[in-house]
Amino acid sequence: MNTVKTALLLGSLTGLLMLIGGYFGGQQGVVIAFFFAAIMNFASYWFSDKIVLKMYGATEVSESENPEIYGIVRKLALKAGLPVPRVYIIQSDSPNAFATGRNEKHAVVAVTDSILRILNRDELEGVLAHELAHIKDKDILISSIAATLAGAVMMLASMAKWSAIFGVGRDDDDRGGMIGLIAMAILAPIAAMLVQMAISRSREYLADEEGARVSGKPFGLASALEKLSRASQIAPMDASPSTAHMFIVNPLAGVSFSSLFSTHPPIEERVARLRRMTPR
Repeated sequence: MNTVKTALLLGSLTGLLMLIGGYFGGQQGVVIAFFFAAIMNFASYWFSDKIVLKMYGATEVSESENPEIYGIVRKLALKAGLPVPRVYIIQSDSPNAFATGRNEKHAVVAVTDSILRILNRDELEGVLAHELAHIKDKDILISSIAATLAGAVMMLASMAKWSAIFGVGRDDDDRGGMIGLIAMAILAPIAAMLVQMAISRSREYLADEEGARVSGKPFGLASALEKLSRASQIAPMDASPSTAHMFIVNPLAGVSFSSLFSTHPPIEERVARLRRMTPR
């Protein structure tokens, strides 16, 4: 199913890029946008994990450097029937975590250093099991591709916005002129975000449930989600909206943001579901 979703996502965002290219450059713009999309699709498949990790300055840590977190990851990966993923640390005061990679053999779990300070062992096991569930369910490829392609769309939308501000573009008699540019600048990121929402919100519930079963500590994950949600309100992460859907809790939660466009289901509902589960 995720293979089909990945193809649909690539096709949808490719079409959006071609639409934008056609607006700015007509038929030639469509052709240029198509080749740009093809390059982006190739790069997204093979290098999306590296792109996202580089965005956040993530640093790989070895087992000798952090035996505690590797011990937890190794134990949980064994229970989940997965290869042990590499572990990366992000320097940030906002506690959060995500998984990335194109498949199980090339998977990465990334956590902020602050998450290691505020969570106890049961809570940390719950969070890491949640991320391993994303790996097992093959969510990480489609999530990473969505991040890189949506980022490209939003970059083009930003260019459209500045073109409108400085009056660069088609004249008023051609497709609405500046009004069309402004509309494009507004609608493109919304379209990209809607695609992210379609692949993200339901997957969080499933990853919560499977992660809780793997760790055997649903209450630990529930407590962790509550802590991370409160912390993100106090110290929101300096994160790109194009990658928000990858994190275990919305890193932009501290910013005024309509729940309609949230990439995550409500924390209260996620916690309630976990608390109805029976610890093993």
